[in-house]
Amino acid sequence: MFKSEYLQKVYASVEARNPGENEFLQAVRDVLESLEPVVMQDSKFEKNGVIERMVEPERMISFRVSWVDDNGQVQVNRGYRVQFNSAIGPYKGGLRFHPSVNASIMKFLGFEQTFKNSLTGLPMGGGKGGSDFDPRGRSDGEIMRFCQSFMTELAKHIGADTDVPAGDIGVGAREVGYLYGQYKRLRNEFTGVLTGKGRSFGGSLIRPEATGFGAVYYAVEMLKTFGEDIKGKTFAVSGFGNVAWGTVKKVNELGGKVVTVSGPDGYIYDEDGICTEEKINFLLEMRASGRDKVKDYADKFGVPYFEGKRPWEVKVDVVMPCATQNEVGLEDAKNIVANGVKYYVEVANMPTTDEAVSYLKANKVVIAPSKAVNAGGVAVSGLEMSQNSMRYSWTAEEVDAKLHQIMSDIYKNSWEAAKKYGMEGDLIAGANIAGFEKVADAMIAQGVAY
Repeated sequence: MFKSEYLQKVYASVEARNPGENEFLQAVRDVLESLEPVVMQDSKFEKNGVIERMVEPERMISFRVSWVDDNGQVQVNRGYRVQFNSAIGPYKGGLRFHPSVNASIMKFLGFEQTFKNSLTGLPMGGGKGGSDFDPRGRSDGEIMRFCQSFMTELAKHIGADTDVPAGDIGVGAREVGYLYGQYKRLRNEFTGVLTGKGRSFGGSLIRPEATGFGAVYYAVEMLKTFGEDIKGKTFAVSGFGNVAWGTVKKVNELGGKVVTVSGPDGYIYDEDGICTEEKINFLLEMRASGRDKVKDYADKFGVPYFEGKRPWEVKVDVVMPCATQNEVGLEDAKNIVANGVKYYVEVANMPTTDEAVSYLKANKVVIAPSKAVNAGGVAVSGLEMSQNSMRYSWTAEEVDAKLHQIMSDIYKNSWEAAKKYGMEGDLIAGANIAGFEKVADAMIAQGVAY
């Protein structure tokens, strides 16, 4: 697996310490494979034990969340916060409320977040958190009580200069509002300790759209490298939440056409494109309904719906998975290649299995990795932190311009990092190396405390 004995030893130790944590092991392996030429070229990383420290969270907190449902019944969930790396700034990363949440997923997300945050150029460390609580089908009162109980424990471990959570899957504006209200009640302070807040209490403009907007800005830079333009390109997108919604909005704004979105029930194909304001806004209505069914779009707009299937069988120019981890497997990759797709842009966190990545690479598909592509969300969260610190608010145009510049820089830095180590055009390796070097240098400079 590894040419470097040092990296092989480190990975063997990670496997032994984290048995059965497949998502975390996959994320670590993918990064370490990219770092081989860096580590083999400079012994300082081994000498200072950088990799050993980088793959171990600085702190992992697990706690009970007890709350009372509308029937007066006590419910118990498990909460997490993984504070992975603070070498370049306070821990920063979202909170995910979903039944799939477990220690492995939290560690994988926190590990990825460390490199992603580094790529933005902003002073943010890596962290992640959440709970196996499922907000779907719950009343506002139940969600409020859960959030208050969750924050009662989490508040002991976070702060504006220590750890700044945000939203993620299952944690939108409503949940962030409840979480922030409880934090303020407990700590008696009004600080920027959470991002993704409502505009009326310190939130930033374009934060809900930011991940999707940033992903498209990255895709634009990628296409330019190969002498192509987004105008006239067709896109297959999965999911229909905030990330997919922001992606669809920006693709349309820049002249492309999105023809698919998907849900747990299947996908829809809209040959004319999800291009009108009514269609784009309906994605938000579907998410707010809590039904989690993309078929609602097909019923409303009279387009084909494919139950139980994924949109990767559709012939398009660019594929952008926006839903969840490992949603694209080997058979999906074979469909993508068979359809002549040239560009594969990961928007969700680690949406592609290792087998699928290998197949896409072998067939010369350009792969843009998630830790670079979806950094727009945390970038605007970082900008929200800056606005909170200044007690100031930028216009949507100002935030969008800053986001655009950050994403352009991420692409260019990733490209140059890959080229520096003889892997020109490998955007996965480039993102891993560019994110790693900044964090590693900071860790070495600060001594073994980090």
